[in-house]
Amino acid sequence: MEEKEEKNLEKKTKEKGEAQEDHKKKKKKDEASEEFQKTLEEKEELLKELNNKYLYLQADFENFKKIKTKEKLDLLKFGNEVLIKELIPVIDNLERAIDHAGKSEDAKGIVDGVQITLNEFLKVLERSGVERIDAMGKKFDPNFHEALFQEEREDVEPDTVTSELQKGYALNGRLLRPSRVSVSKKPDAQ
Repeated sequence: MEEKEEKNLEKKTKEKGEAQEDHKKKKKKDEASEEFQKTLEEKEELLKELNNKYLYLQADFENFKKIKTKEKLDLLKFGNEVLIKELIPVIDNLERAIDHAGKSEDAKGIVDGVQITLNEFLKVLERSGVERIDAMGKKFDPNFHEALFQEEREDVEPDTVTSELQKGYALNGRLLRPSRVSVSKKPDAQ
């Protein structure tokens, strides 16, 4: 009987050892599973971060492309601005020549020739996007007019352009030179 008991005891010890080993294996599997789960969560978080960075970078690049496209369009639209600014005084001088020569009949042919030249010159500038700023009789606008002096006038509303001393010009809606004008004001009551 002792032998049976010894065998039972050995069997129980063996089973107990196996149960402990199973328990250790299960515990290792649980720990490994938890570690794997933790690593997986970290990787998912990293993936989300990288995805967000990618989306921000993509949006920044789209904004960059829009800015560069706008700059390119502006360059095409306003690239000849410097040349036009230098040509505007030539127009002024042609207009002065016509005004001065128009006061006498001696140079009628020359005045007509200069007038034709001026008109053609203005047409070329107009095709390039240059437009004159209309000021006479308009309400004074500091965005387009430069007031050189004020005139007391009863026949005109206050802050109205009464005379244009130098014409203003804009290129595709951008001001090149403001109109230099005189502006009306109410007469001082005495």
